[in-house]
Amino acid sequence: MKKPLAKFVLTIATLFCTMTVIAQSEMSLEQATKYAKDNSLSIRNARINIADAEAQVEERRAVGLPQLTGKIDYSYYFKVPTVRLPDPFIDLARDPNTGMLPDGYNPNVSFSLKHNFNAGLNLSALVFDGTYLTALKAARDFRNYVDYELKAKEKEVADKVREAYLPSLLITESIGNLDKNLGNIQKLFVETQALYKEGFVEQLDVDRLELSISNLNTEREKLLRQREIAVNYLKFSINYPMDEELTLSDNVETLLTEATEEELTSGINYYSHPQYKVIEKGLELNALNVEQYKKGYLPSVAAFASYQYGFQGNKLNNTGFWVPVGLIGGQINVPIFDGFEKRAKIQRAKLAQEIAFNQKKEFERAITLELQNARTAYTNALNQVASQKKNMELAERIYNTTMVKYREGVGSSLEISQAEQSLYTTQQNHLVALYDLLVAKAALDKALGN
Repeated sequence: MKKPLAKFVLTIATLFCTMTVIAQSEMSLEQATKYAKDNSLSIRNARINIADAEAQVEERRAVGLPQLTGKIDYSYYFKVPTVRLPDPFIDLARDPNTGMLPDGYNPNVSFSLKHNFNAGLNLSALVFDGTYLTALKAARDFRNYVDYELKAKEKEVADKVREAYLPSLLITESIGNLDKNLGNIQKLFVETQALYKEGFVEQLDVDRLELSISNLNTEREKLLRQREIAVNYLKFSINYPMDEELTLSDNVETLLTEATEEELTSGINYYSHPQYKVIEKGLELNALNVEQYKKGYLPSVAAFASYQYGFQGNKLNNTGFWVPVGLIGGQINVPIFDGFEKRAKIQRAKLAQEIAFNQKKEFERAITLELQNARTAYTNALNQVASQKKNMELAERIYNTTMVKYREGVGSSLEISQAEQSLYTTQQNHLVALYDLLVAKAALDKALGN
C-alpha cells in the first residue's frame, strides 16, 4: 500500500476506533476533557480534513509527474466511405481513340479498409510551469494549516468542557453544604421535639425548625433539578450518551490552583494560542496565492511522446497490413492576453491578504484585552475568596454559639433559624467566590494560551 493511502486508511480507522469509547459513570475534569477530545464530532472532522489535505498534496504533486496512458481502439466500416476522383484522373482512364471510359469503370474510390485497429502508448510530462511549484508548496502549507486547525479545535473543545463542568460542580458542592446544614437542623429538631414533650419549649420553637427543614428540602429539590440540567449540558458538550449516568469526581478545592507571579505579570505570547498560528498560516497561504497568480504570466513547457501500432484490412487475417507510428514533440504555451483575468485574481488575492492581516491585528488586540481583564478578574476573585472565608468562619462561630445558648435554655429557636440561614448564606457566598476564582483562573489560562 502506498504511504499516503496508508496514512489515510490509518486516520479513518482511528476515527472509527474513537467512536467505540466505552462511557464511564464518574469523571474528573481531565477525564471529561479527554473523553470530549476522543468523541467530539468537530475534532473528528478536523482529523478528516488533515487526511483530505494530505490527499490534496498528492493530487497537486501528480500534476508535475509524467503521465502515461494506453489506448486501444477498433472500428469497422460496414459502409466504406468513398470519394470521387478528380476529372484529370478520370480522363486518364479514357480510351484515346473513342474517349470512352472502360466498361465497369467506377470513378468513386475508397481509401479506407473495413477493419481498423490501433493500440498505442502516450507519454506527457510537464517540463516547466511557474505555478506548479508554488501550488505544490501551498498544498503542503495547507496541510500544516489544517493541523493547526485541529489543535485550535482541541483547545476550543477543552475550554467548552471546562465551562460546562464547573457549573455542575458548583451545584454539587452546594447540595453538599445544604445536606450538612439540613442534618444539623434535623438533629436539633428531634432534640426540640423531645424538649417540647417535656414542656421546656413552646410549639412555636418546633414549628420554626420544621419550617426551616421544609425550606431547606425545597431548596435541595431545586438544586437537584438544576444539577440534572447542568450535567445534561455537560454530557452534550463531551458527546456523552444522554441516557447514561454521569457523576463528577472533582471538587472545587482539588481544581483550585494559584496563579504564578509570571502568569500575572509576564508579557503576551501570541504563539501560545493555536488560533494565532492558524491566522499566520492563512497569511502565508494568501501570499502564495498572489505568487501563484503572478507566475501565471510565465510560459509553460510540456513534452510528449506517442507510439502506436495500427492494423487495416478488409478481413481480419494476414491480408491486411500493420503500420507502426511513433512521434515525439514539445509544446510551449505563452500567455498573451486573458482579458485581465489574472490581474483580477491577483488583486483579489491581495485584498484577501489584507483582510487576513487585519484579522491578525484584531486577534492580537483581543488577546491583549482578554489577558488584562483576566488578570484583574483573578485578583478580584482571590480577594473575594479571602473576604468570604472570613465571613463564613464568623457565621460558623455565631451559629455554634447560638446552638450552645439554645441547648442551655438561654436562646430561642428564632435565633437558631436566623443563625442557620446566615450560615447557609455565607457558605454559599464562599462557595460562589471559590467558583468565581475557578472561572477567573480558567479565563486567565485561556488568555495565556494554556
